[in-house]
Amino acid sequence: MSEFFELWPGGPLFAQAQHFKLGTDCVLLADFVNTAGRKKGIDLGCASGAIALLLLQRSENLHMTGLEINSKAAELAECNMKINSLSQRSGIITGDIRKCRELFKTGSFDLVVSNPPYFPLGSGKVSLNKERAAARGETECSLNDICAAASYLLHTGGSFCIVHKPERLSEVCCTMSRYGIEPKRLRLVCHKAESAPSLILIEGRRGGKPGLKVEPALILSNGDGTESEEFKRIYHR
Repeated sequence: MSEFFELWPGGPLFAQAQHFKLGTDCVLLADFVNTAGRKKGIDLGCASGAIALLLLQRSENLHMTGLEINSKAAELAECNMKINSLSQRSGIITGDIRKCRELFKTGSFDLVVSNPPYFPLGSGKVSLNKERAAARGETECSLNDICAAASYLLHTGGSFCIVHKPERLSEVCCTMSRYGIEPKRLRLVCHKAESAPSLILIEGRRGGKPGLKVEPALILSNGDGTESEEFKRIYHR
């Protein structure tokens, strides 16, 4: 079993699976999500449960389900919920995102989040380790699969929040729209103010009207390399 550590001083305890390390993208996505009014959420490909754990810390009215195909990671996610006394407000299911219709009724959630594999098949060298390959590339689940599942799982008016790479921004927006999820909010993540974006954060609305709000960029560090005030806020520093 992996060792538990505090996500921040006095914060929740967390243990991570070997090939599903807690990254900045997970933390930024959890901070980006608007939990107001949301009651039932699901993290597609939850790995060790970091995003669900962070969202549950933010909202006492939220129940989070984690769906993870890797049984070891799912087991650890369940442990992370239990050690933080969140078992009653969470549920971890070992299963395939592509088979979500066999696991849930349509419209079961008002919030779907996902930190998916970033790289499409054929875009680079694939790790010989199956778990690592699935975490980084679309070997077991594609962007299309994620958006299709989100569309099925959300009821009308529900939100879908995703973090991805900026070079796939057009593809993310088009795929969401194709499945009836209208992109409504976009935030670019930059290491410095003068840097090109390294990540994108997008919220879509199931059955929403056209109209995309582009928020000010999230800058992670100042010109001198020190952490920005917003980065410190997100990381409770």
